[in-house]
Amino acid sequence: MRESVITTSTRGLRMDVLPYRLYKKAKKLGIWNPEDIDFSQDQKDWTDTTPEGKTRLLRLVSMFQAGEEAVTLDLLPLIMAVAKEGRIEEEMFLTTFLFEESKHTEFFRLFLNAIGAKEDLSHFHSEPYKKVFYELLPEAMGRLVTDTSPRAIADASVIYNMFVEGVLAETGYWSFYQSLAKFGKMPGLIQGIEYLKKDESRHIAYGTFLLQRLIAEDSSLYDYVQERMAELAPYAMAINEVGVADSDPNDPMYVRPEDVMAFTAKQLSLRMEKLARAKNKSIEELYQTSEEAMGVLS
Repeated sequence: MRESVITTSTRGLRMDVLPYRLYKKAKKLGIWNPEDIDFSQDQKDWTDTTPEGKTRLLRLVSMFQAGEEAVTLDLLPLIMAVAKEGRIEEEMFLTTFLFEESKHTEFFRLFLNAIGAKEDLSHFHSEPYKKVFYELLPEAMGRLVTDTSPRAIADASVIYNMFVEGVLAETGYWSFYQSLAKFGKMPGLIQGIEYLKKDESRHIAYGTFLLQRLIAEDSSLYDYVQERMAELAPYAMAINEVGVADSDPNDPMYVRPEDVMAFTAKQLSLRMEKLARAKNKSIEELYQTSEEAMGVLS
């Protein structure tokens, strides 16, 4: 039995806190429709792409497609864990989170349909990729069904928000821009990626806030989070090594493997820097953190 109703109490809704502000941004910015994106030029660009270029693009898109499907399927236990704690503003934001992940899944599938890629693309998923998305992610998120301890929630958020979204996806976006956007290729795909990046900036901001809140409540969790990120880092490097293994320096859309690795390392460092800021802050200070400070895109 529910002991009280928050929104009819003197407390009401905390409309000033970061999770609620993220919810408001999602209402405004997260309503784009994947079906409105025009892929006609992408179809032409695909026809003109070399076989090697097609392989590289399919590999990257296939990893995004499977990743978006995974995070859509795996998010519910976190929403349930937050709801059980009565954190209404956080849950309100998380409802938009799931909606957006579903659209991301739809978007990549629509792109693949547009270029005629109907074959099984799972052969592009390397063993390190499978370890993260087929095993570690669903295990960490699924654990929340029976274990909603701060450590279990922290583990889930580290893998989901900090690593999958904050490191792997961010590196993927960067690769898309480096190999396609600056050459004016695949405009439909790039338009969708721009929407995704804005959505994911809110998701990462929430994950950062969640972990900061947990660390502020129990400072020992920072060391645990740091250890988990260190354990996950080699998977990021291994996944990206496979992704750039057959890069051709003569290809005009060539991206240097060392630049990809450097960007990945930068993202790993950035995530921990933001989490470290919570160690000496109160919960209320974290609630009042600006969206800009969290890297939320408008």
